[in-house]
Amino acid sequence: MFEDTRPADLDATGNADTWAAFRVAAAGERLRVLRELRDGSQPVSLSGGDGVTVTTTLWVIDAALQRLSFNVAADAPTLARLVDRDEAVAVAYLDSVKLQFELHGLVLVRGSSGAALQCAMPAEIYRFQRRNAFRVRPAERNAPVARLRHPSMPEMTLVLRIVDISIGGCALWLPANVPPVQAGTRLGELLLELDAHTAFTAAVTIQHVSSPSRDAGVPGTPPGMRLGCEWQPLGGMAERALQRWIDQAQRRHRLHALL
Repeated sequence: MFEDTRPADLDATGNADTWAAFRVAAAGERLRVLRELRDGSQPVSLSGGDGVTVTTTLWVIDAALQRLSFNVAADAPTLARLVDRDEAVAVAYLDSVKLQFELHGLVLVRGSSGAALQCAMPAEIYRFQRRNAFRVRPAERNAPVARLRHPSMPEMTLVLRIVDISIGGCALWLPANVPPVQAGTRLGELLLELDAHTAFTAAVTIQHVSSPSRDAGVPGTPPGMRLGCEWQPLGGMAERALQRWIDQAQRRHRLHALL
């Protein structure tokens, strides 16, 4: 990646493995993300470094040949300079999620209907989402749950309702008849069941504990406490399952907003 478009390092070590949580690793998932960009005609910024930038939209995805085509204006002043560089960093947004990926082998193709910028399919896509950008608040009926053992009473198995969930963490509802849990406690293994098709295990740290009077977002809930939890680094499969579930919730939210 070019230094002027590379996201900030995630830690001080510079270890490449620190990007794993943000990488869309599966080929099918990368194809799905690219199709969302294409179908939504989302603006894509292509940067070649040194201020060479072209804004475009994804036009064609050729999965068989592993090629992409972008709509471009053939007379764009920076287009020739970008093509000469033969590679670019693409940045686009899907709702509150930033996508970033490298493109190689840039070729300008001119035709009777316009011009297209073609290149190889990206081998990697990185997805960055602000932790508080989009939180899903499930309806109480058929709400997702977390299964775990009480940290101070391992013989007690708990099934706690998930009050809300995001890419950064989740909030669990602890009923009043369950022994309390303190902020700062690490819960080493939770089984999160979001729906009939989405479940994964994760570890969390409880960042804060609040009473109903401080959390007006849980109307009609029996007495209890809200546990605000932060994910301890999710595994790749868990992160992808959560991201897909949140993406689906965002799409449903947009559809309801249009009704």
